Amino acid sequence: QVQLVESGGGLVQAGGSLRLSCATSGRIFMFNVMGWYRQAPGKQRELVTTITRGGSTTYADSVKGRFTISKDNAKNTVYLQMNSLKPEDTAVYYCKAEGTYEYWGQGTQVTVSS
Repeated sequence: QVQLVESGGGLVQAGGSLRLSCATSGRIFMFNVMGWYRQAPGKQRELVTTITRGGSTTYADSVKGRFTISKDNAKNTVYLQMNSLKPEDTAVYYCKAEGTYEYWGQGTQVTVSS
């Protein structure tokens, strides 16, 4: 059973930065796609960004130019660098790994104060 563990969330002021990490118990090259999702209170979970095995990335329009996804295959870890944070970025952020099966992490809270 693959486990994903997110870390790096916290409270930050608007305009600040955070870097989230998603450490996997499996080798990340096993997965076709890894991504970050978020869920704000009272809202549906939404896709933030993805990265493929080959390194191609996609971003939601709301985070383009501010967030960057990356991965370190040697550390089996995916990162989400978040800059110029806004209060509307406040949410629980989840890591997802897609291969033969899908795996989710437990989430990490990001709170951006105005």
